[in-house]
Amino acid sequence: MSINLHNRNFLKLMDYTADEIRYLVDLSAELKDKKKKGIAHDELKGKNIALIFEKTSTRTRCSFEVAAHDLGMHVTYLDPSGSQIGRKESIADTARVLGRMFDGIEYRGYGQEIVEDLAKYAGVPVWNGLTNEFHPTQMIADMLTVKEKFGRLSDLKFVYMGDARYNMGNSLMITCAKLGIDFVACTDSKYFPDEKLVSYAKEEAVKSGGSVTLTSDVSEGTKDADVIYTDVWVSMGEPEEAWKERIDALLPYQVNSKVFEKTKKDAIFMHCLPAYHDLGTEVGRGVHEKYGLSELEVTNEVFEGEHSVVFDEAENRMHSIKAIMYATLK
Repeated sequence: MSINLHNRNFLKLMDYTADEIRYLVDLSAELKDKKKKGIAHDELKGKNIALIFEKTSTRTRCSFEVAAHDLGMHVTYLDPSGSQIGRKESIADTARVLGRMFDGIEYRGYGQEIVEDLAKYAGVPVWNGLTNEFHPTQMIADMLTVKEKFGRLSDLKFVYMGDARYNMGNSLMITCAKLGIDFVACTDSKYFPDEKLVSYAKEEAVKSGGSVTLTSDVSEGTKDADVIYTDVWVSMGEPEEAWKERIDALLPYQVNSKVFEKTKKDAIFMHCLPAYHDLGTEVGRGVHEKYGLSELEVTNEVFEGEHSVVFDEAENRMHSIKAIMYATLK
């Protein structure tokens, strides 16, 4: 089956079929292999891309910039103070201007409606580097990592622990459902994903042979899991007061050694980063001073332990983003 993604936007994986997702994962692996072997793949020479970051990031920015340079492209980075998007200039007008100057546009910021509007008016591929609702580029990296570890993207139990209402919980649920992976959101019931999105994911899972389960029972949720995944409990832009509420509700869903007593022996731990697993961050130290916790969503023992693949996963952001840009611009 021939897959052609030329000139497609990459906004959320609800827009992509299971075969298209698998194609991007396989293309990521192919481009990763070329980079490791020193084989040049600068096939997009002469193209220019814009990176719009209303939310700053280490991995996303570096992944897009290195990937673009490897492909032979030039990059213009616009940080929160570097553009007038949504302030002095409408999103539609910004999109129509940038679309005449650049071959592709990445957006990382807030509401999904912003990246959708950019895509509507730009006339060139637009890639979602993260919104409140979805994080599709992370999904290709995550599935590449899973396939590297297990050799397959099926017959797996994938458990997400923590606040499953936003971009990571939503995106992982949709992706697993499309690929035929058994997805479990293991968290307090008030942090389950949106009901409409759950209904969509369950319909996709019926087609693919996967499943979607929501549970507050850690023992049952993590039993025989192949993958345990978590993310920070309070996202960028949320008020500091959110920490107390999240800690009170989500501490029972911290990923620790007891969790891995329930999983399969070869289970892996994943995290999209940054992670608050010690006191090495300003945020972590601030939470420790206020609430007395030195580890939050994951313990340092797990983060640094034999199950952890978080740095393989982080590296794969670059390879997968390269594949997404290559597939939509080539």
